[in-house]
Amino acid sequence: MTRLLSGVALGAAALGAILFLPPAALRALACAVAALAAHEYLRVLHHDERAPAALPVLLLVVLTCWVLAAPARDGVLGLLLLGLGWLAVEVVFLGVTVDRAAARILALWYIGMPLGMLAAVHALGGPSAALLLISTIVVSDSAQFYTGRLFGRRPLAPAISPKKTIEGAIGGAVIATGVIVALGPLWVPGAQRGPLALLGLALVGLGICGDLFESRLKRIAGVKDSAAIIPGHGGVLDRIDALLFATPAFYLYLAG
Repeated sequence: MTRLLSGVALGAAALGAILFLPPAALRALACAVAALAAHEYLRVLHHDERAPAALPVLLLVVLTCWVLAAPARDGVLGLLLLGLGWLAVEVVFLGVTVDRAAARILALWYIGMPLGMLAAVHALGGPSAALLLISTIVVSDSAQFYTGRLFGRRPLAPAISPKKTIEGAIGGAVIATGVIVALGPLWVPGAQRGPLALLGLALVGLGICGDLFESRLKRIAGVKDSAAIIPGHGGVLDRIDALLFATPAFYLYLAG
């Protein structure tokens, strides 16, 4: 019951933000979510040692999200240079190993970039475009779960997420693609069903990759959830893992 109630509350809050917040406020909200998710990511990443100072990385994540939330793709090269600059600082002056410093800087592109692009999707296509993206991912996740429970026999990635099955992934792909094909022309003017079908399959596949990527991080860290701030659901990163991988593809489709 706790999981259901918190899920309904999260869904209502997200819907209200997408429908009623002005662009600047939605951009700021995306940055706040990015900061929370990046903080969780760094905590999971540093499970086995004392974490270096996280504030510069968090600030860079927020800056990445803010810049990429604008429909125009200006400033991307500058963000790349800033990230590489801080990577050098951590390795040369703070004594962080190259692999760990690179994993920390990945937060800019793993979290900051897609959440900024999600706000940009709203700016480019309006609330309906953002809702289409989120609805496709939510339907995919639910369809994978229920078709997996009903028909699942063959594990998809047993070493990472034993409960995921190939049958569940196929069910999620079929149902979520059907949703985006049906709703896309209504919610995104000019959208054609053929490209939408390909986009739907790509979103489902990328969403599954995002889910497995975060599951792998948590398995390495030996934790069940990225945090415990959402009753019954874990952390912010646990709720948006599929969306993080899928959003750039939808953004490129919309902006192309």
